[in-house]
Amino acid sequence: MIRLHHCPQTRSMRTLWLLYELEVTFEVVLHAFDRSLRASEYLTLSPAGRVPALEIDGERMFETGAITEYLCERFPGANMGRGPSDPDRMAWLVWVHFAETISQHVAALTQQHVMLYEDSMRSPVVMKLEAARLGKCYDALEARLSTPVENRDYLLTSGFSAADVSVGQAVYMARHFRTLDDHPAVSDWYDRITDRDAFRKSLPDAAGARLYAQEFYPAWETDD
Repeated sequence: MIRLHHCPQTRSMRTLWLLYELEVTFEVVLHAFDRSLRASEYLTLSPAGRVPALEIDGERMFETGAITEYLCERFPGANMGRGPSDPDRMAWLVWVHFAETISQHVAALTQQHVMLYEDSMRSPVVMKLEAARLGKCYDALEARLSTPVENRDYLLTSGFSAADVSVGQAVYMARHFRTLDDHPAVSDWYDRITDRDAFRKSLPDAAGARLYAQEFYPAWETDD
């Protein structure tokens, strides 16, 4: 039995997308992105009160990178992982975990734009700094995806993998704060990977709860 604890438009979407790619049977428990994640019952699943939390065969997991590695090893038939002897193993690990670098900057921007609900709580400096840091992450992806290597349609030369899922979901969130207009290779790659059924299934329901009320949140401009 696999049960995913999920909040729409959060890191748990990364695991949801991967589960759909793996084509395994699972169930989803939806949670609101609020104080209920700090309830004692939920903290037994994720001690920091975060999503995702994954229940699998009576065991419990948290942290998306660890969940991604475990699921790809547990269900190798979908070829979403790369084993220790695979030439792409090193790159796979790097990009799977690079998703969290992107997500840290997204989290800071989400706090500024969404969670801090009054202007007096927000910092234009932090907003602009974190948006610039997202640009540096996009630069790294652009360099990777624009390298003239055969079959570089994805992050790995060997083709689509959980690395694309992990980074792609992070970019899905990051695009709420910084566009891909200046990164054509990243934009083409993003269009390619989000044209997959598994990605579309992982999106929030049109009428359901979501973290972001806007498609894009521009950096706060001041008059000085």
